[in-house]
Amino acid sequence: MKDRVCVGAIAGAFGVRGEVRLKSFCAQPEAIAAYAPLYTEDGSRSFTVRLGNAIPNGMSARLGGVTTREEAEALRGVRLFADRDKLPSLPDDEFYHADLIGLTVLDTGGTVIGRVSSVQNHGAGDLLEIQRKGKGNALLPFTVAMVPTVDVAAGRIIADPPEGLFE
Repeated sequence: MKDRVCVGAIAGAFGVRGEVRLKSFCAQPEAIAAYAPLYTEDGSRSFTVRLGNAIPNGMSARLGGVTTREEAEALRGVRLFADRDKLPSLPDDEFYHADLIGLTVLDTGGTVIGRVSSVQNHGAGDLLEIQRKGKGNALLPFTVAMVPTVDVAAGRIIADPPEGLFE
């Protein structure tokens, strides 16, 4: 899946004519349509996208091939992926979440802390979920102060967590 990036998800049906409630994960939510066709995670289906109006928690959209409310409702929870080459290039200090997942996290002394298992955002900024061997998972704020170095090419992140965060 490294050649595709998750750009949105279907939250369910909207109306009775096959429209869906679409959640966009893009910095500019309406940009999701420009990245079409969008694919399901397994790549078995692809959709053209025609955006409708903004609605609570997303926007309405028409997906190619979806014509009934039942078809739209059956897609609830499906994550949508765009080809990476259709996405804009990012500045040096920004990253696609997909590029961070799986990176090894080391402290400033070079000791392995764990691996990034997910990137979460609950409204106050991104958090790296770090899977630690035999110690459970921990969350690390994804800020310049806590994560001074991200080297995607080398597959590592250097973290400077506060004392006791990973104890």
